Amino acid sequence: MAETEYVPPKVWKWDKPSGGSVASINRPIAGATHDKELPRGEHPFQLYSLGSPNGQKVTILFEELLAAGFGGAEYDAWLIHIMEGDQFGSGFVDINPNSKIPGMLDCSGPEPIRVFESAAILLHLAEKFGAFIPTDEKGRAECLSWLFWQMSNAPSMGGGFGHFYRVAPVKLEYPINRYAMEVKRIFDVADRRLAEVPFLAGEDYSIADIAVFCWFRYFHSANAYDGGTEFLDILSYKNVDRWVCEIEARVPVKRGLRVNLPAEGCTAERHSAADIDAVMG
Repeated sequence: MAETEYVPPKVWKWDKPSGGSVASINRPIAGATHDKELPRGEHPFQLYSLGSPNGQKVTILFEELLAAGFGGAEYDAWLIHIMEGDQFGSGFVDINPNSKIPGMLDCSGPEPIRVFESAAILLHLAEKFGAFIPTDEKGRAECLSWLFWQMSNAPSMGGGFGHFYRVAPVKLEYPINRYAMEVKRIFDVADRRLAEVPFLAGEDYSIADIAVFCWFRYFHSANAYDGGTEFLDILSYKNVDRWVCEIEARVPVKRGLRVNLPAEGCTAERHSAADIDAVMG
């Protein structure tokens, strides 16, 4: 049975659930829905997150910093159950008013500093420790360009393709094709760049690679959205394939990917939806 064409009203109103598996936590307003304090550990950094692509960026960088000998990068990772609405608790909203993971407190100084948005956290840590970011002006500009390129593309890969391919209550050809085309374009951009240089910013591995890797790995190695890898023919991007496999083999990366994965022997619990923050956009 064909879907009836939607005619948008002059003024949109939130008068019914949006449908799909995440409808219960989607809403058009911000702010806390309940009071809930966040736990605090003993280490300099307190991370409130989830082991999904956006959250993995930060845990990988922490593990890379620790492996490089930066003992001051010790962190406590606290799980935010976003399908249970933890991101709307008052404590988390105080750290991230946007109610998205990850959120972090830098407690290494005289007073805690909140940092939210994954790219902001990566940049904060890289600059604080002077690592995984080029020090020359040209290299730094290249690194930041690719870092923020990833941030601009995440909504297409997650909230666009992921939502319509997997989560939407009705599968519609137009939005799936639209976002499949965009994800493939994104991979082609990276594939062309990685044909020229070993890493996105040039010769050296950086926070730009960490940020892009977490999303690209999900599509390359983790069968994005239950079938997306084959559907999008991701393995045909040979330069991306080389780059993903090389980064995936790094020991700190392996550790960072395991945070909040109880099946891998970690102490924290992880929600069963591997890509849930991506689905949320």
